[in-house]
Amino acid sequence: MSVEKSAVALNWQEVGQGFKQLLPISLFVVVFGVAFGLAAAQRGLDDASTVLMSALVFAGAAQFAALDLWGQQVPVVPLMVTVFAINARHLLMGATLYPWLRDLPRAKRYGVMLVVSDANWAMSMQAYNAGKSGLGLLFGGGLALWSAWALGSWLGLVFGSAIQDPVSLGLDMVMGCFLLAMVIGGQKNLRMLVIWSVAAGSSLLAYAYLPENSHVVVGALAGGILGAVWMEKKNEH
Repeated sequence: MSVEKSAVALNWQEVGQGFKQLLPISLFVVVFGVAFGLAAAQRGLDDASTVLMSALVFAGAAQFAALDLWGQQVPVVPLMVTVFAINARHLLMGATLYPWLRDLPRAKRYGVMLVVSDANWAMSMQAYNAGKSGLGLLFGGGLALWSAWALGSWLGLVFGSAIQDPVSLGLDMVMGCFLLAMVIGGQKNLRMLVIWSVAAGSSLLAYAYLPENSHVVVGALAGGILGAVWMEKKNEH
């Protein structure tokens, strides 16, 4: 598969544009960061540990899951397995981004991947599938989301009592609806239909018959492996 050099060039103007484009979504990320900061304080984490966790881990669902296992004695192995299961979707993200990032220098490639999350991945893939450069959205948008998550976590430590239950406001549906809109508006062909169907079907079967959280791993692996194999066979020339 051939990729234009401009598609993988780290254009700082595009990064800035990507940062601005993801700012509206980042406002909702701040709200969830506030909820996490409040929850972390209630579980007994100190302020520095909470902010460092959000800045270094940058994985909202996994961080909330980690809080559920937090206590005087932290079960390290179950904690690692749970966090891996929740973040296993990044296997699929990495597989889909590989054709556009493989020509970047290794340090830049993994630097970009540090801030990849659901929203900026979805928007960058939509841009790439339309023949545009998505690196600005991927990296710049990721920086916006990362900054919002870290800021929200800190605000939660200070002002979190004002929003104790974001689910009651329906804010937990915002990111899901956004990602669904990105999928619907993305590339439509037999390959994408089969990949998403295999990932969804595998995940549903695992949810019904395998241990808790394993459906995330199974769905990501099934879709990611199929996407990587099919992409190499069909698009290389």
